[in-house]
Amino acid sequence: MDEAVEIRTSFRDAVNMSPDELEEWLDTDESKSVGDTDGGESTGHASGRRIVEIKRKNVDELTEADHDHMNKVVGYVHRHLAQRPDGDVTGTRWRFSLMNWGHDPTKN
Repeated sequence: MDEAVEIRTSFRDAVNMSPDELEEWLDTDESKSVGDTDGGESTGHASGRRIVEIKRKNVDELTEADHDHMNKVVGYVHRHLAQRPDGDVTGTRWRFSLMNWGHDPTKN
């Protein structure tokens, strides 16, 4: 399997929110309340918008930059999942941050 296919497969596994679900989430105050920021939009929030764009493209429209971002998303989701806090994560900043990156840990 070539690297681009591997990246797309890992991305598809890591991002479990549809473009519509992610767009709706990004409009919430909770989404905008988490993540590192330099006064503007957080890194995760900007990433979420980019994920929506990527998920709406056809495979043949994906650029090298898209694949780079997909790889970054996979790394973030995997690192963040390893830091799962104890107990119910429903209303946690941990979950909100992951959701900005397209992964809702409460979904099956």
